[in-house]
Amino acid sequence: MIRTVSAVLATSVLAGAAGMAAAQEVNIYTSRHYDTDERLYQGFTEETGITVNRIEGNADELMARLQAEGSNSPADIFMTVDAGRIYRALDAGLLQSAHSDVLDARIPVEMRHPEDMWYAFSLRARVIYYDRNDVENPPQTYLDLANDAYEGMVCIRSSSNIYNLSLLGSIIHHHGEEAALDWATGVVENFARDPQGGDTDQLRGIVSGECEISIGNTYYFARALSSDVDGLTGSTDMIGIVFPNQETTGTHVNVSAAGITAHSPNRDAALAFLEYLSGDAAQAYFSSQNNEFPVVEGLDLSDALSEMIPEGGFTRDMTNLSILGENQAAAQRIFNEAGWE
Repeated sequence: MIRTVSAVLATSVLAGAAGMAAAQEVNIYTSRHYDTDERLYQGFTEETGITVNRIEGNADELMARLQAEGSNSPADIFMTVDAGRIYRALDAGLLQSAHSDVLDARIPVEMRHPEDMWYAFSLRARVIYYDRNDVENPPQTYLDLANDAYEGMVCIRSSSNIYNLSLLGSIIHHHGEEAALDWATGVVENFARDPQGGDTDQLRGIVSGECEISIGNTYYFARALSSDVDGLTGSTDMIGIVFPNQETTGTHVNVSAAGITAHSPNRDAALAFLEYLSGDAAQAYFSSQNNEFPVVEGLDLSDALSEMIPEGGFTRDMTNLSILGENQAAAQRIFNEAGWE
């Protein structure tokens, strides 16, 4: 489905984009599935006069479409969730370099590709959740999840899930493949149930008593604090949160990221859109409307996120996110060897 949108939202740091002709357009293929993103597209059109057309879908399906369309593709931007997925698009030759002084100034270096092939625009921390009533000493690091003390207590998603692949990719980077295999094997031994469902289902598992410990992205829990989530809202007080690795490598984060497609027919408009996403208004909107962290520091967070994070904030892993994708194949091999389905 392609929808054309226009109007609403505030200002950003666009350099010169407001002078572009109103007849221009930008075509976006996105696997972000949040209704609240409508306001982002509306704001860009209001600010620049550039019409936004978008196709939403599964990331793998959109990448397959880009490959099939080849040089005839109308797409200007590919936007997706997780550095591992944007790596797949890059590895398939679907993106082109897009240098911008605005983006260099706004986006932290570890949140963008070293050769400007993609940029991250929002992030979610991947944290440990636990049952306050049953877990006296919760894990403080990701490696702790493999400790014998937590045998039969952990519920988590499947090994093919991109979030878990990226997390293991970071463990490979920091500790090496042998330690990563030991970790994955230990976590499998601590499973309370076979991997199943999404991040919200792991939180529901704590509420239902199926498990005492889980791992998931922050915005899933924040959503239950700010809106009604079946099987979770009303029970959040029983769930504790650990931002792992505060004394070592920092908490692992996932991102939403975007890049200009290899055959973009509207490259200038596409670059203007990426610059718009880095502006204060769009960055604040990622947090206030979808409980994501802005990548630009110093901006206000949603009430739900502010409630979740430790006093004084938390330290995040500063590894360049490109490494997560580069380690993706090794991560899947290790998961398979560990018997993590």
